Amino acid sequence: MTEKYGIPDYKKMYPDASEEVIAELRRTERKIRYQEHDLKINGYEINQEEKIVINIPGREDSLERLVEMNKQFVNGQPSVEEEVFRKIMSEHLHRAFRMLSIEEQDLIHRLYFKKQSEREAAYQLGISQNAINKRRHKILEKLRKNIKNFV
Repeated sequence: MTEKYGIPDYKKMYPDASEEVIAELRRTERKIRYQEHDLKINGYEINQEEKIVINIPGREDSLERLVEMNKQFVNGQPSVEEEVFRKIMSEHLHRAFRMLSIEEQDLIHRLYFKKQSEREAAYQLGISQNAINKRRHKILEKLRKNIKNFV
């Protein structure tokens, strides 16, 4: 009932069908087999000179096979719009940061870039931790207002 390569004998199945219909059925069956099987399987090539076998990976994989192989996919990559928005906001933040005084920039740099605690910054600057906290809140509010002015 099947011909070479497992393609059904459509001539026997549909004796009244025209040659064009039979040819289209064969072509369609071959396309289906190609997509369902041939793209997914690995091939190999034998190098006679070096006497080695070279594995040629399939060009398409199923989710099941990738999970079986413990392949991980990156989830939640940001969209183009999110990336553009983040870049614009970053530029606004940098402009607002440059509008701060040197002392204000230094405090933000210590707390957010050097990751110093308020207590460490207070000790190094010779002031109380409570004063650092109040300054930080004032500076962040100033940054928010400056950013709003750009938007």
